[in-house]
Amino acid sequence: MTEYRGIRWAYDRYEIIADGIVNGVGVVFALIGATVLIFYATVWSSYGAIAAAWIYGVGLVLTLGMSFTYNLWPVSRTKWFLRRFDHSFIYVLIAATYTPFLQRGAEDPLLLGVLIAVWVFAAFGIVLKCLFPGRFDRLAILLYLAMGWSGILVARPISDYIPFASLLLIVIGGVIYSLGVIFHVWEKLRFQNAIWHGFVVAAAAVHYSAVLTCFSLSPENF
Repeated sequence: MTEYRGIRWAYDRYEIIADGIVNGVGVVFALIGATVLIFYATVWSSYGAIAAAWIYGVGLVLTLGMSFTYNLWPVSRTKWFLRRFDHSFIYVLIAATYTPFLQRGAEDPLLLGVLIAVWVFAAFGIVLKCLFPGRFDRLAILLYLAMGWSGILVARPISDYIPFASLLLIVIGGVIYSLGVIFHVWEKLRFQNAIWHGFVVAAAAVHYSAVLTCFSLSPENF
């Protein structure tokens, strides 16, 4: 069976293996990276930064872990159920990635407001995916992109709190994610899913570097 409730998973064995390898690499990277980041934050940073590191680290691991589980699961009712969580965790990862940066400027009402707004939109996206599975997929993609690039609105004030290197890496990661969307919607391309997840893992690695750089190069601990 390759279809369930109108959703088709038409991938051959080699595509599934390739996708599994890409997602597996992502999960290993996430586990090691999150552990290193949380340890570093615990030793050198304030309680607020430690909390932000935990939120980001857990969000990264859960998102890539769910992607690995969902995409390797055989087509079934369970896969349909996992699809909701796989798509929902993308919102979690976007909000979790913003958290370490915006937390640094939480004393600024604008940055604090954006942090709250990002999580509110993430909650909305999760509700959308869980209550209307298989529907509004194009809307969901637009919401992913809108949330991901919303940081442009506060690029100037946030630059006072995080290193320029982190800002540059955030933009590079965002571009990689956005380019990957092309392959995400290019469903007729063979290995499309593995290629898309390759972009996801690469962008996540760049954003992880941005977070780690933020913790290590900031002039003071927050």
